[in-house]
Amino acid sequence: MIRRLFIANRGEIAVRVLRTAQRLGITTIAGVSAADRHSLVAKLADEVALIGPAPSSESYLNVGAVTAAAVAARADAVHPGYGFLSENASFAQALAAAGITFVGPSLESLAAMGDKLRARSVAMEAGLPVVPGGEAATREQARERAAITGYPLLIKAVAGGGGRGMKRVDDPAQLESQIDLAMAEALAAFGDSRIYVERFVARGRHVEVQVLGDGQRAIHLGSRDCSIQRRFQKLVEEAPAPGIPADRHAALLSAAVRLAEHLGYRGAGTVEFLVDAETFDFFFLEMNVRLQVEHPVTEAITGIDLVEQQLLVADGLPLGWRQDQIVLRGHAMEVRLNAEDWQQGFRPSPGQVKSAHWPAGPGVRVDSHLTGPGEVPPYYDSLAGKLIVYGVDRAAALARLVTALPTIELEGLATTRDLHRRIAADARFVAGGVDTRFFDGFLEQPARG
Repeated sequence: MIRRLFIANRGEIAVRVLRTAQRLGITTIAGVSAADRHSLVAKLADEVALIGPAPSSESYLNVGAVTAAAVAARADAVHPGYGFLSENASFAQALAAAGITFVGPSLESLAAMGDKLRARSVAMEAGLPVVPGGEAATREQARERAAITGYPLLIKAVAGGGGRGMKRVDDPAQLESQIDLAMAEALAAFGDSRIYVERFVARGRHVEVQVLGDGQRAIHLGSRDCSIQRRFQKLVEEAPAPGIPADRHAALLSAAVRLAEHLGYRGAGTVEFLVDAETFDFFFLEMNVRLQVEHPVTEAITGIDLVEQQLLVADGLPLGWRQDQIVLRGHAMEVRLNAEDWQQGFRPSPGQVKSAHWPAGPGVRVDSHLTGPGEVPPYYDSLAGKLIVYGVDRAAALARLVTALPTIELEGLATTRDLHRRIAADARFVAGGVDTRFFDGFLEQPARG
């Protein structure tokens, strides 16, 4: 039974995990770097463990340091949040060797989905359609793949995720230079330079399905649309995905459950698809075997605490829900408030926060580690918080978003607040169902209403 939970992460997700754990009566230990010793999660946790210096490579990404800290803290389990070591099989293996539960999937699922080429193969075994493409171990192989898939195409990192190591190539003249960039970026981010090539769908939507499994059976908790992205980084997410015909939406959900059950998946996971915005054909992209940044929109439309479900399954309990018990109600949207100057090329804007003001009220949720004076350190990603709004339908959710955004104030930081105000006012977003090209040229265009 999980009595002592070590939280191996930082920022808003560490606070979010802590709050559910404490509600369940679990003692929380915050594993923090030197830069986060005075963070909100350190103040709220029952205990604090220093895991290393500020750089993530010496702290949050250091398997040995985090494992040793969890052992020293007498933790029963470790929740990795998202990012950092959340999908690291070596970390899960090290915890298992120490007799500590990893709050996440099995080692087999981590291995199967952590390698994007193997994930494609497993998805095909489960009967899911995949985007045409394949591994490109050499430049010659890349040229051959490109000739088959045609242009434009995407180069992706085999071990990748979050847009790192991903490059779009529009014509053959760009191919080799983009291969070099993709391989270098993949090696730096994942320690693995392998790449693969796949067809680029000109008008594609990024739609994902939240799944829960206990190793024996799996269910879905609806879809999310994450198509508004900049350089493959998500900016806005909503649930459910709007404007998809009911039969195609049902097929999408069914495919995600089929993959999870094929894997014998345990815990919370997200199956990501590329959906053709014109035909609504869909293709498997990848499976993220962890909690997603955008999980709150699913919680809003289902009323289910995903962190609680992760902890219960990790404790060896079967799923407490049947598929026919899952009712999707209303609509939810999430925007990521990053400490970035979006009018200056999205330049990172770390620093001290003198004061923080977030909106509140019915249908409004904020996940942040900045609730007053605080800091966004320069060592990590720039996420300062997330605004989540809920309404009985999409129009009601959007109205709450438009009302809530102007009230956000993080004094001392440049943020993406006003960028989101502009997105929320754009007629294409208001209509719903935009594709991943939404942001192309967006900043060069006059504001649309």
